[in-house]
Amino acid sequence: MAQAGISANRLELLQIAEAVAREKSIDRKIVLQAMEEAIQKAAKQRYGQENDIRCAIDPRTGETKLTRVVTVVEAVENDSQQMTLAEAQKKKPGAALGEEFIEHLPPLDFGRVSAQNAKQTIVQKVREAERDRQFSEYQDKVGEIANGTVKRVEYGNVIVDLGRSEGIIRRDEMIPRENVRFGDRIRAFIYDVRREPRGPQIFLSRAKPEFMMKLFAMEVPEIYDGIVEIKSCARDPGSRAKIAVASKDSSIDPVGACVGMRGQRVQAVVSELQGEKVDIIQHNDDAAAFIVNALAPAEVSKVVLDEDTNRIEVVVDEKQLSLAIGRRGQNVRLASQLTGWDIDIMTDTEESERRQKEFSERTQMFMEKLNCDEVIAQLLATEGFGSIEEVAFVDLAEIAQIEGFTEETASTIQTLARDHLTRLESERDAKRRELGVADELAEVPGVTTAIMVALGENGVKTVEDLADCATDELVGWTERKKEKDAEPVRHKGYLEGFEIGKKEAEDMILAARVHAGWIKAEDLPQPEPEAGAEAGAETDTHAEASEAAGGNAPAGA
Repeated sequence: MAQAGISANRLELLQIAEAVAREKSIDRKIVLQAMEEAIQKAAKQRYGQENDIRCAIDPRTGETKLTRVVTVVEAVENDSQQMTLAEAQKKKPGAALGEEFIEHLPPLDFGRVSAQNAKQTIVQKVREAERDRQFSEYQDKVGEIANGTVKRVEYGNVIVDLGRSEGIIRRDEMIPRENVRFGDRIRAFIYDVRREPRGPQIFLSRAKPEFMMKLFAMEVPEIYDGIVEIKSCARDPGSRAKIAVASKDSSIDPVGACVGMRGQRVQAVVSELQGEKVDIIQHNDDAAAFIVNALAPAEVSKVVLDEDTNRIEVVVDEKQLSLAIGRRGQNVRLASQLTGWDIDIMTDTEESERRQKEFSERTQMFMEKLNCDEVIAQLLATEGFGSIEEVAFVDLAEIAQIEGFTEETASTIQTLARDHLTRLESERDAKRRELGVADELAEVPGVTTAIMVALGENGVKTVEDLADCATDELVGWTERKKEKDAEPVRHKGYLEGFEIGKKEAEDMILAARVHAGWIKAEDLPQPEPEAGAEAGAETDTHAEASEAAGGNAPAGA
């Protein structure tokens, strides 16, 4: 009878472990390990905490073995767990250092307190294993869409039941003015999973651009198969969105694939996004054409690119201005986010006035610095000369070919320009010395006297100071506010106005680090061939705009 009782207890132990493992979706071994640890703690309370007591449960029979282990060591520090080699050899001739003597202990009878402690240990271990399982499971699902049921709403935050776990959609990650109630089915994008003391926290979003991109991948087979690629996406959640797509197969129209027959595919996405209007735009590797596409439905007459600062000036007709900007700047803001360019929009009239102002400023500058009359200054400005440096170092024939100029006149103008630059350089060098800027800073490639003055005014006075700078400190950066209607804030750099791009600034800093001995020249990255249009190049995009008109498909209006 006793044997039957023991067998029943063993069987029951395995059944409990199996049931817990199945219910919590964790490995049965983890449950058995938790039980072993619980029994081991209870045994230590009975036989003494100083003993090395171990428990093992046979996963096939459920038999529990309790043992006390004593290890053979040179110097004994704990009599309960260790013995000397001499003592060991008395018990077992030939015993060696590190050998373990195992003493089997009788089965443990749990008292009320021991049973309660064992239960707490098992529950804690099982809970930790469950949390680890949840974290691992959802960590692998970051970047995917999760389906769940609304469990409760707390202060605008939505708690979602995902089955074996819970996720949270914070108020700022919900679509504005979207109402959800207990029991509603909901879909959201998993964007983060974090370990926290109370268990893994699964963060969901319905407002991120990635959510819309995943919805399109679910609705459009060509995206799922990789034939059509989503290049970028920008959203004003609940109001409007723009998504840029491109096709790897020339026979497939990416915009048409996303719209679907009678707009069914895009309408499915629009419905999930609570009626959010979606503009599907064909991506173009040419930045000018892509930006023209992105500003649809507005028609663009001309764009001026500045690749160094990643800014673009867009010229539109007076009647198209409000359409290009959009309500509260929405259209141009989304186009800027979609393309990654800072977009300035102006009308034909504003551009004409700006050009006239620039012409007047250049004329005045030449008159003052070259001490010449207005006619000569105007001719230089008309021919496209924008600085004294251009006049001083351009080939003399280019100045001489200006209508009304002779070689003698051109030579005189160039001499005046060079004399002005010599005086200016002398003044800058004196200013640089006054600021305490070290002479060796001039040895860094790309650093001129004017740049040394600008750096000195900002506290950068040695090669080490320049080596310690970040690229954004030199060229400045644009801070985009999280608030929907907030305008981006431009932070000026030390070299603002020098027409130095990020690449040139980075090269300058790296050269300073080489000069300072922080890094070796051979460790520098190899230069890559530049592609694309030159900075400041103007591109007439009438043809591109008309060609791109067929590549835009606003939906959900």
